[in-house]
Amino acid sequence: MTIERLAYASPWRHMAPSAKALFCAAAMAAAWLAASPAAALLLALLLAAVTVAGARTPWRAYVRVLRAPLGFLALSCLSMLVTLAPGRDGLAWRFAPELLPQVLMTASRAAALCTALLLLVLTTPLGDLLGLLRRLRVPPLLLDLMLLAYRMQAVLGEAWADGLTAQRARLGHGTPGQALRSTARLISCLAVQVWARASALQAAAQARNDTGELRFLTPQWARSGRHHAVALLGGLALVLAVLATRVGGGA
Repeated sequence: MTIERLAYASPWRHMAPSAKALFCAAAMAAAWLAASPAAALLLALLLAAVTVAGARTPWRAYVRVLRAPLGFLALSCLSMLVTLAPGRDGLAWRFAPELLPQVLMTASRAAALCTALLLLVLTTPLGDLLGLLRRLRVPPLLLDLMLLAYRMQAVLGEAWADGLTAQRARLGHGTPGQALRSTARLISCLAVQVWARASALQAAAQARNDTGELRFLTPQWARSGRHHAVALLGGLALVLAVLATRVGGGA
């Protein structure tokens, strides 16, 4: 829920979601066009600076949100540097330093794409994103599944925090062994609770003659044209800058 809290607190929340999506789409295109790891990393740093300085996202919270995708990216890079090679006893694992340039290019490009996506989600609440996707003709069933999954994630997080607090109050985490057993019991209990709450949510929707589609009010965005113009110019500037690095590198 940290991402949603930051999105609601962002000064850019009142900007048109389509304008922010336009700029982030251009940033993603620039990331794909980057011809070197240095260019992709500079783009990632620029997008992070826009999120922290421009959108005024607290940098501590931004780093906390960024840790998970960067950790996953680091593990992926390590796995890409290990390959199978034929040996005396058949196939064997070995370190492949010759793959380092490709790994660096992939990692830097993925980092730029990640910072572009974070710029969008850290400044746009889920309701606004769903409204944008609905205008883009995304199937309503997919949007409803996204909303229900988001809601169940919030319910699961709250139930997990309450259960963990109750276990610690009863000294259920006094030793590593007790902590492991308590965590396993909590997971088993939460699985049943989430299933029961999902069934109750479906029953409540059917009791209200649900037609299968969740609808929301679409707000009107002030100065939408200006926001789109700024986003278009900024996105074009990013793409042209990356293309200039490609031309300069080729020269």
